[in-house]
Amino acid sequence: MPLFSATYPIRFSDVDHAGILYYPRFLHYFHCCFEDFFERGLGIPYNHLLDVERVGFPTVHMEVDYLSPLRFGDKVEIALGVDKIGVKSVTWMYTGTTSRENKAVRAVQAKLVTVCLDMDSFESRDVPIKYREMFTRFLVPDSHRTGFYKPVKG
Repeated sequence: MPLFSATYPIRFSDVDHAGILYYPRFLHYFHCCFEDFFERGLGIPYNHLLDVERVGFPTVHMEVDYLSPLRFGDKVEIALGVDKIGVKSVTWMYTGTTSRENKAVRAVQAKLVTVCLDMDSFESRDVPIKYREMFTRFLVPDSHRTGFYKPVKG
C-alpha cells in the first residue's frame, strides 16, 4: 500500500544556534503531516474529527531516531504510514527525507503511538470502524521499513 507524504521547508525560525533544525521541530512536522493525512489523505479535516465527530488521536508514546541534520533552506519530505492498528490505539511510522547532492538522505525516523480518545469524556475508546478501514489502506509495507518505498504525495 502507498504511504502518505507531505513536504515542508526548513525555515530560519526552525533552526537552533548551531544552524541545524532544532530537534523538537521534527515532532511539529510529524503532527503537520498527521493533520495533512486526515485532510488530504482521507478527505476529512482533522478539526472536523475533533469538533464534529468528537474523536481525537493524541500521542501517548514516541520513539525517534535523528539520523542526519537539516539546515535552513532544506526541504523535508515527511512520510507517514500505519504500523499497527490496535483496539484503542494506532502506531504510526514517520520518516523525514531530504536531498543532498541529488541523493535522498534519511534525516529522521520515528514511531508514534496515539490513543483513540472520546473528546467529551477524555476517555479512551475503540478506534471507529470507518477509521480502522481507512487506516488499513496505509499499513506500512516491509519495503518502507528498509527505506525503499514510494510515498504518495499529499
